[in-house]
Amino acid sequence: MVRKEKKPEIVDRISEKLNRAGIVVVTDYRGLTVAQITDLRNKLRQQGIEYHVVKNTLASFAADRVGKSDLSRFLEGPTAIAFGYDDAAQTPKTLLEYQKSAEEVTLQIKGGLLGDRLLTVQEISVLAKLPPKGELIARFVGLLQSPISGLVTVLNGNLQGLAVILQSRAKQLEEGE
Repeated sequence: MVRKEKKPEIVDRISEKLNRAGIVVVTDYRGLTVAQITDLRNKLRQQGIEYHVVKNTLASFAADRVGKSDLSRFLEGPTAIAFGYDDAAQTPKTLLEYQKSAEEVTLQIKGGLLGDRLLTVQEISVLAKLPPKGELIARFVGLLQSPISGLVTVLNGNLQGLAVILQSRAKQLEEGE
């Protein structure tokens, strides 16, 4: 049981994490052993993701405080929240990989938030299938460069053609003298 004087401090910490996090995934950890939760926390921590078991009422107060009260619909039963700060796809990806890799793991994803947008379990699964952020940026840059490099090739072809014509004309003039 959390002492009454600690509750505001806990709500403040959860509020701060909800504000900073790019993605929040709410899970039901029922059936996981302490060793399994520790293992999951370690895997998430390696990716820069925080994972905390929370009291539903305190998490609900924190969500209301930061304007993310929709999160309260997932706060039933034993709840732990994963807070992802950098790559939005990495948090769901790591949780789903853990679900698949561990034998008899009963970790259930309830839902989440991406910014202020509520995510269903299906949307979280789709998000987990996205490539990493760095790869998406590289693809985007490649798409931006493609038309430019095509334009350079076309312009370069015209300039090369002009240079060949000028060289042959100069050769003709030299031979004609």
